[in-house]
Order: sequence, then C-alpha cells, then structure tokens
Amino acid sequence: MSPVAHTWSRCRDALSVYRHKRVLVMLSLGFSAGLPLMLVFSTLSFWLREAGIDRTAIGYFSWIALAYAFKWLWSPLVDRMPLPLFSRWLGRRRGWMLFSQLILVSAIVGMSMSDPLTHLNHLVIFALLVAFSSATQDIVIDAFRIESAPENMQAALAAAYQLGYRSAMIMATAGALSIAAWVSPGDDSYHLANWQTAYLVMAVLMGIGMITTLLAKEPVTDTHQASDEELAMRARLSANCNPLMARAGAWLYRAVALPFIDFFRRFGWHALLILALISCYRISDIVMGIMANVFYVDMGFSKEEIAFISKVYGLIMTLVGSAFGGVLLARYGTMKILFLGALLVATTNLLFALQAMVGHNAPLLTFAISVDNFSAGIATAAFIAYLSGLTSSGYSATQYALLSSIMLLFPKFIAGFSGAWVDAYGYVNFFVSASLIGLPVLLLVWLVQKHGPQKRAGDETQVSNQDCA
Repeated sequence: MSPVAHTWSRCRDALSVYRHKRVLVMLSLGFSAGLPLMLVFSTLSFWLREAGIDRTAIGYFSWIALAYAFKWLWSPLVDRMPLPLFSRWLGRRRGWMLFSQLILVSAIVGMSMSDPLTHLNHLVIFALLVAFSSATQDIVIDAFRIESAPENMQAALAAAYQLGYRSAMIMATAGALSIAAWVSPGDDSYHLANWQTAYLVMAVLMGIGMITTLLAKEPVTDTHQASDEELAMRARLSANCNPLMARAGAWLYRAVALPFIDFFRRFGWHALLILALISCYRISDIVMGIMANVFYVDMGFSKEEIAFISKVYGLIMTLVGSAFGGVLLARYGTMKILFLGALLVATTNLLFALQAMVGHNAPLLTFAISVDNFSAGIATAAFIAYLSGLTSSGYSATQYALLSSIMLLFPKFIAGFSGAWVDAYGYVNFFVSASLIGLPVLLLVWLVQKHGPQKRAGDETQVSNQDCA
C-alpha cells in the first residue's frame, strides 16, 4: 500500500466513528440540550430589548440562567432517585430525560403566552422553569453520554453533542428571530404575536429530543463500588440509628457525598487547580454573549439581518468548528486543544470591539460571527471532552453536573453586570474587557497540563490517528 493510500485509510478509520449510532443519538440529544438555553439567554434579551426593557434590567434578567450553575444541588437526586412510571418504562437515565423534556415544552409554551410589558412576573416564572428543567435535562444527557460509550469514543461523542448543541443555539437565536420577523415582515416595531409564534415553534422542535429519548438504548453502568460503600456506611450507621434512619443516611452518603469524595480522592490537591480552570474557562464568551443581541439591536441591525448572518455563516462555521475540534482532539489530545480554544475565544471578542467602532456594517458582522462561532465550536468540544474525562462511572451525573455548574457560576454572575458596564463605559470598552478577562485562562490550562493528572480524555486516540495531521 502506498503512503498516500495508507494515510487515507488511517484518516478514514479515524472519522468512521462519526457514523456510529451512539454519535447520531448524541447529535440529536445535543440539539435538545442547546435549544432551551438561548430561549432564556440571548434570544430573551433581544425580545426584552425590543419590548423596551432597559439594558441594566436585561443584564440582571440573565441571572435566570444561573439555574444551570446550581444544578449540582439536585443532581444527586437525578443520579440516584428513580421516577415513578418513567424509570420503570424507560430506565433511570431515559426516564428522567423524558420527564424533563415534557416540563420544558410546557414552560416554553408558558413563556410564549407572557408579555414582558404587562406580565413580566409571569415571564420570569416560566423562564425560571425552563432554566430549571433544561438544567435537569443537561444532567441526564451528560450522564447518558459518558455512560453510553468507552473513553476512546468520548471525543467523538463530545463533538457530535457540540454539533447538535450549537445547531440548536443557532435555531433558538437566528431561527427564532427569522420566525419573529416573518410574522410581521417589514415591520420592526414590537408585536407580542411575533415572539409568541417563535417560542411556540421552539416548543415543537423539542420533539426531536423526545423522539430520540424514546428510541435510544438505556446505558449500563458499573455501580458495584458505590453499592459496597453504601452498604458499609449503612452497617456503621445501624450501630447508632434505627434501620430506617440508617438506610436513609447510607443513601444520602452514596448519592451526595461519595461523588465528591471520589473526585478529591482521585485528584488530591490537583482538584483545586482543575476546579479553578473549570470555573474560568468560559468567562470570556459568556460575559460577551449576554450583550451580543442587545449590541446588534443598538447598532441598527434588523432581525432579518441578524438571523440571516447567524443562520447562514454562523451555523456553517459552528458545524465546521465543532467537527474540526473533534478531529483536533483525536490528533493532539485534549489539553492542547483546550488551550487553543481559550485563546481563540478570547481574541475573537476584539472583532466585536471593531464592529462597535465601525457601526452598522453587515460584511464585518458576518466575518465576526463566523470567526466567533468557529472558535467557540473548537473550544466547547475540547471542554466537554475534558470534563467527561474527569468523571467516574457510577457517579457521572453528579460529578459532571458539579463540574459544569462550576463552569457557569462565576461567568454568569459577572455577566449579570454586563448591561451596567456597557451603560457606563460603552461597547468598545466592554468587548475589549471581555477579551482580556479570558487571557488568564491560558495560564490555568498550562498549569493544569504541567501539574495536573497525566490521564486526559482523548489521549488514547492520539497515537492511532497521528497520520491524519
């Protein structure tokens, strides 16, 4: 076999994992996970701004999405507690998944029926319910993804998940804006019916995740170690408590304490360094993201312009970035691509600072959104693979929920002040600051790579796919 044919064969084998059924399932579940987030984040910000809500209030409104940062509080229940009917019918993971999806659809419909001008409190309640049920769905999908395939497939699953997730984010932003504009073409004034229609369509699209949940196969997990430790704790408690209290205490120990004990037991003091990286990794794009659509409105872009640019160029570059990120992960390992993603995300914010100086310029916005989405696709694929490699079988839902919650808590809190920052210092200063706060992440990635644990998600495939460079 010639060298060219040999290289092509190795590359084809490396990419064949994307045809696996598990990867296709994760693509659809990623879409189901990504759709609700934008409906309580940037799309909601656009809706509120068009309705005349001030920027500072919109910034504070973004704190609704902090539900994603606190999902670790109820993740032990999702990890261990079976749901009546749902769990018997579909299994532990798929039962919780379908239950959360049903609540999500109902809450999105509730948001569509709320007018921020007359019933802002109703909109807040339904948005909180969307965020809570969406965070619950994320807990289950993340555990399902980690438990559905061996570690050497996690990079491909992460890339497929990111592909579906980012596609749904585009649908929930550009798609929702397109629908809202289509309802009242040529009229940029505020009409509640525009947004009602858009959000109702988003509720219907959640059916993709529900159908996938029903057709997917329940993963099998190894819980023997957790069961043994639970029995040992019950035996110790039985010496001082009645049997009912001993069983309850042992269950709480297994569901709540053991996932955290296991994490620190495996990583020791390096866990603190890992948690510092996780808490800061996405700060640049999250802080910038809350003001993105508000910025487009203030720059004079119409819904049609934003939707077209995001849908055509943003979606294409998101898909390319996510797929390219999966290939890079397989070739170079997680940590190097984690560093690259952080650098790209931080620097691309400067393009929006340039946009703020130039003003209304569609070609520049097209370029900025394309580069930003491509960078985000690489960064998020790497980050998902990294987080997945940190979890243990049997504790995956709780541990991943904790890690992904830490990822959001600090950035979301800082992002809540973004509207006040723009009001005080302007958009150019805001985007430059959003870029600068992402640079310390590069130091944290380097420190974790240098001093952290040696085993990293994706490293197993590095050697076998080295001919694909």
